[in-house]
Amino acid sequence: MRRAISLAARGLGSTSPNPVVGCVIADAAGRTVGEGFHQRAGGPHAEVNALTAAGRLARGATAYVTLEPCNHTGRTGPCAQALIDAGIARVVYAVGDPNPQATGGADTLRAAGIEVTAGVLTDEAEAGNAAWLTSVRLGRPHVTWKYAASLDGRIAAADRTSRWITSPESRADVHRLRAESDAVVVGSGTARTDDPHLAVRGIEGAIQPLRVVVDTNATAVRAGARILDDAAPTLIAVADDAQTGLPGVVRLPRTAGGLDIPALLAALHERGVRSVLLEGGPALAGAFVAAGAVDRVVGYLAPVLIGAGPAALADAGITTITEALRLDVTETVRIGPDLRITATPKER
Repeated sequence: MRRAISLAARGLGSTSPNPVVGCVIADAAGRTVGEGFHQRAGGPHAEVNALTAAGRLARGATAYVTLEPCNHTGRTGPCAQALIDAGIARVVYAVGDPNPQATGGADTLRAAGIEVTAGVLTDEAEAGNAAWLTSVRLGRPHVTWKYAASLDGRIAAADRTSRWITSPESRADVHRLRAESDAVVVGSGTARTDDPHLAVRGIEGAIQPLRVVVDTNATAVRAGARILDDAAPTLIAVADDAQTGLPGVVRLPRTAGGLDIPALLAALHERGVRSVLLEGGPALAGAFVAAGAVDRVVGYLAPVLIGAGPAALADAGITTITEALRLDVTETVRIGPDLRITATPKER
């Protein structure tokens, strides 16, 4: 199952709005005879790719799948039936399918006389498929807030200079995060100060994410901005009463602190976005935290001290220590000289 989970991860960034899924087929002696993963939306599912690789060796074998085999016909046929037709004797899966249109695969398999085991390495498989599962369960995209800071938590110096706090290795790793995401989101402050490009660079075959600027008053993005080029699609989110002649604009309700974050996520979800990489500054990050819309935090900490300067997170609606958003650290990794820390909110 761990091999299936690692295979599933190869589909990150290319399967949306579908899940990432991996499948390993092993014969009675435990030898792998076929494996596959869902490579792109509309293409064959992981089980079909693995069955194709296994050929006749699939008969009497066990299929290990990260997600309950689907039970419906969409752009491809039902995987449960494909496993039955191939003569699979046993199916082991990690996560039950919460999609009401596709669930029931396990029941179909059992009715055909196939032994089914569920719930193997569920937590690991859910973590790898967090974007799609969040979409199905909550009806909004999964949000990863990424930031880069000094060891004392500053994202810039007192004079607002910030290039570069972290290393080239960390900046390259951020492009991997972008490539795995459906949309990259920044705020008006970042757009005004950095004129960011936000496209993926240095990753062959990457599908460019939707570039989104939260520009409430429609004052930060001007004609000629780098984000308006044709390297990737762009969406400018503005308040419904803002005046702008820019193309690619979505109008959303205004709140006291800026744009309505749930409305923004709903608009992105309607456009097929299942995973968001939030690269905005401290104000936008604070708005997302206050809205309860941060599902994962990825912080790149550089071994440098700055002292005065803006902190990574601004007002997040937290006024006392008892309201602090507590996190579970899920990974710490050295990236060049820096430390990458990944964490998820405890209450999620």
